[in-house]
Parts: sequence; C-alpha cells; structure tokens
Amino acid sequence: MSTRSPEVQRLYFQCDPTDSVDNWPDERIWEELTARVAGEGAGIKEGRIFQKGILQFRSFVCEPMQYGRLFLAGDSAHTVPPTGAKGLNLAVADVHVLDRALGSYYERKSTELLDAYTATALRRVWRAQHFSWWMTSMLHRFGAASDFDLRRQLAELDAVTSSTAGSTFLAENYTGPPLT
Repeated sequence: MSTRSPEVQRLYFQCDPTDSVDNWPDERIWEELTARVAGEGAGIKEGRIFQKGILQFRSFVCEPMQYGRLFLAGDSAHTVPPTGAKGLNLAVADVHVLDRALGSYYERKSTELLDAYTATALRRVWRAQHFSWWMTSMLHRFGAASDFDLRRQLAELDAVTSSTAGSTFLAENYTGPPLT
C-alpha cells in the first residue's frame, strides 16, 4: 500500500503471475484487499480503480552505470520490485550523486566524483536490492514453499515487528542511508 496523494493509493497484492486481469473485476479486487489487510486502521479507501495490471516482479542492475560521458540513473540503471518501495528513492539518490559530480567537474574541473559515480551509486543500489529481495522473500508466498518455509516467514516477520533491533533495521532500510 503506497499513498500517492490524499485521493490516490497504489495497492498491490500477490496473485498468480499467469492470471489475467480480466479475472479481477473491481469488486473482487476490493474483496481481496480487504481480506488481506483486515484490521483497525488498515487505511484502504475504496474508490475508482483506474489502473490494473499483473506485474512480473524483477530486479536488474546495470554495471557500470556509466560509459564514457553517458551516465545512467534511476530505472535505466536498475529496477527493484515494489515490495521494498525503493525505486523512486534510488533514482533521486542517483541524481543527487550525479549532481554533486557534475558540479565538481564544472566548478573545479575535477573528474574525481564523475569517475566514482558508479561505485558511489552502486553501494546504495545493492543495499536496496538486498532489502527488496528480503522484503519480497519475507512477505510473499512462493508456489514451492513448504509449511516449514511459511512458518519461517512468519517467525521472521515476528522478529522484525516485535523487537527494537528488527524495527530499526526495517526503518533504516526503508529510508536508506543519508545522502552525502
């Protein structure tokens, strides 16, 4: 669940990736979301559904993120599944790093930060890739999962939500390291 504005939310739930959007009328979507996010304060506001899709979650990283004077940023350089909510944050971080590097080049004629762009950006990108993978593996069910696997997922989720250390780890990874 990602609130985009006071009127718009982006909501995801797991379904069979080979299913068809035609099998998901609005009523069924609201029923499924309500069942999965049951509880006080869930925050789902029913309204007009203006976009539907069955997504194939994937991760991708282009290394290096530069070729000569061409610098890649955001989705052209890396993608993450929405489970970790890192896509926009990574794009902004890439632009921030590139802005500093270009500023250094034009102000001081130094290529040091431009030369380090890929290494600097990838430290954050790979951390976010791990976080998104971890969140996906903890929060989604997989076809071949055994009862043991499902119980391990629940124990992991409990550890994250019931301890200060787990909650801190989750919060720090959602926000990402400070931009420098």
